[in-house]
Amino acid sequence: MVFAMAEGDKKGALGELVKAESMIQLAIALPAGCVIGWLIGEWLDREFHQNWIGIVGIVLGAIGGFMQIFYMASRYLKRGD
Repeated sequence: MVFAMAEGDKKGALGELVKAESMIQLAIALPAGCVIGWLIGEWLDREFHQNWIGIVGIVLGAIGGFMQIFYMASRYLKRGD
């Protein structure tokens, strides 16, 4: 009986860590998408001698970040946690 309670506590603590990790992913998705898009855009700017591709990269990265946030949030809400 005591062993079952200790295992239940582990599962609860592990569940809380998984929730915290999901929230961290949500917080990082948008800035990471913008930075990665900006870096790729700046590289393309240098390769093609343009000045606008970096801005497009930031916008596309932001869109990708928002899509990731929406996907993760909808998955989280479907689970009901």
